[in-house]
Formats: sequence, C-alpha cells, structure tokens
Amino acid sequence: MVPDAAAVLAGTAGCAAVGVDIPLGVHATAARRACDDVTARRLGRARSSVFPAPPREVLTAPDHPTACERARALTGKAISLQTFHIAPRILDWDAVLDRPANVVEVHPELALRTLAPDVTFTSKKTARGVGQRIAALARWVDPALALADLPAGARLDDILDALAAAWSAQRFARGEAEILGPERDDRGRPMCVVV
Repeated sequence: MVPDAAAVLAGTAGCAAVGVDIPLGVHATAARRACDDVTARRLGRARSSVFPAPPREVLTAPDHPTACERARALTGKAISLQTFHIAPRILDWDAVLDRPANVVEVHPELALRTLAPDVTFTSKKTARGVGQRIAALARWVDPALALADLPAGARLDDILDALAAAWSAQRFARGEAEILGPERDDRGRPMCVVV
C-alpha cells in the first residue's frame, strides 16, 4: 500500500488510468456531490458502502465532534466516524491541484455489482462474500494470480477492492466506463464516479 496521493501518482505515472477509492473533488459549501447520490441509488441495499464526501470545511475539523458540528451547520446532518477517519486522505487528494485526467474516482462495490449484476453480494468480511467477489473478478482477471503475489500485511478485502477499482480504471482507459454524476468542484475539478 502507498502512503499518500503523491506516492500513488509517482508509482502510476505510466498507467493508462488509475482508479482511486477516495472522493476526488469536494464542495466548499453544503452541496452534496451528485455522484455520491447516484452511486448510492445504484447500490440499493448496499448504499451504506457510500460515504458521502462532506464539504471541505468539515474535512478540516480537528476532531469528530467538531466535524459533526460543522456538518450539521452546513448540511443539516452529522458525518459518520468512518467518514471522519478518511478525511485526511480526502484532503490529501484534494490538495493535488493538477490531478491528471487519467486518475479517476471509483467505487469497488459498485464495480463488482456492475461486473456481476446477477450476484447478490454479502458482506466482504465473510467467507461467502469473499468467494462471491473472487468469482465475480474471475470474469475479468485470474484473482488467484493476483492474490498469489500479495505483499506481507495486505488485507484480502482491500486487495479485492483494489482489483475491482482496477477493472473500473481499465474500462475508463478503454472508453467503456459509465461516468456517474458529472459535475465540478469549486476548483474546476471533476467530481464523478467511474464504473
């Protein structure tokens, strides 16, 4: 795994496309990102895997209670602890002012459901859920080969998410991807999910 956005960009400089499972682009104000809403609708019962990106002012809060207070003032709703914990990574990507056009936001669960629409996925934390994801990914790549060369300490669910993200990125590179919720943030950067 890589520590930050700069390392991802350096390590993927020659890639046709790079899928990032972090919100890319956030509003400065209270507006919700259209791509979060579209992704949640597409996921149906699995919509809880979408963490709507809060406004930038919320992301800079020093602690979860302050973030919730800011979020309530701006949006009328608090943010989850999980969203607060990924805020530094969202801000890290938000600081990349010249993000290459081939670096796109993806959502692994939506990718898997698009890759295998006939499967009703269970939790990725269960043996059945892992098996379902491996079987779905096998429609595109040999997951056994991908899993055989994992670095020490890599978590299986993270690797399966990374493979699903790579599937979406490849579709983007080939011009086959769906672009959900295309809009721009206040800095003019795209806010969309590629699947």
